[in-house]
Amino acid sequence: MVQTREENVVLAMTPAQARERLERVVGKVAGVLRGNEEVVRLLIAAIIARGHVLIEDVPGVGKTTLARAAAKVLGCSFARVQFTADMLPADVLGVHVLHDGDFVFKKGPIFAQLVLADEVNRASPKTQSAMLEAMSERQVTVDDQTFVLDDIFTVLATQNPVEHHGAYPLPESQLDRFMVRLTIGYPPPHEEKALLTEPVGKSPARILDELQPVLGPRQVMAIADLAAKVEIADPVAEYLLALVRATREHTDILMGCSPRGSMALAALCRAWAFLAGRSYVLPDDVKQLAPTVLVHRIVATGGAAAGTRTRALTVIEEIIAQVPAPR
Repeated sequence: MVQTREENVVLAMTPAQARERLERVVGKVAGVLRGNEEVVRLLIAAIIARGHVLIEDVPGVGKTTLARAAAKVLGCSFARVQFTADMLPADVLGVHVLHDGDFVFKKGPIFAQLVLADEVNRASPKTQSAMLEAMSERQVTVDDQTFVLDDIFTVLATQNPVEHHGAYPLPESQLDRFMVRLTIGYPPPHEEKALLTEPVGKSPARILDELQPVLGPRQVMAIADLAAKVEIADPVAEYLLALVRATREHTDILMGCSPRGSMALAALCRAWAFLAGRSYVLPDDVKQLAPTVLVHRIVATGGAAAGTRTRALTVIEEIIAQVPAPR
């Protein structure tokens, strides 16, 4: 592929220039999902860290809007898959069809760069498992043929944590593929009031329609390479590992965090530090990001809320409070 002059300029940008672009990305997406800049920053950091994102929240708070806005501002191809109980793996991955006397592979929505798996827990376990190879290896296998996905391939999956009728809870093996679990929450009162009183031209839908790319896929990957070079000093790495080991030893945890989880936390910390304008990770980065990376990777026990995300979050917060951070 021939690179344009603009692409060459952006690919050669300094870390400071890359951060400036990322701040513009965060600002534009946050302009659509108002009152949730930290959620937007976490989402962008996860994409830069080459991780998949699980957005778990009640309907109507902007999960789909967030995914669409991120795709537009990052200049990435986007596909939305509404998961239902009758969906088959071929509906996601693709299928061979007869064309001019020969079978040709028709790609499914999984081949987009940013894929919104909406209400992913509505699909059957068979369809859910069809995504595992794509999420972990960035490739799919159909009829003994392997197809490579884009380097920037990212799954943004949503699910409603309250409604369980007709839903299939995600198994731990699939949850572990998500780098982070985010919740958007309800907007602040003044922001929700603004949604009711502002002119139509300032509505999230109109702002979303008018969004223009700040970056492109090649530029996003170039920035990801810069973020991956952020340093994690030995004391900070030991602190991160101490938190992870504590999840494996805690009496209220049946299953602790996997090595994939510790690597995901390190990668997210690098991207977060890069967004903050640093070339090194701080212990505070690990402490701040640990809940969003670890909470969906453990299985908690004990109490009336056994196994729930609320219980898991409480245990993770206890661990963070107990494990001393380096100075």
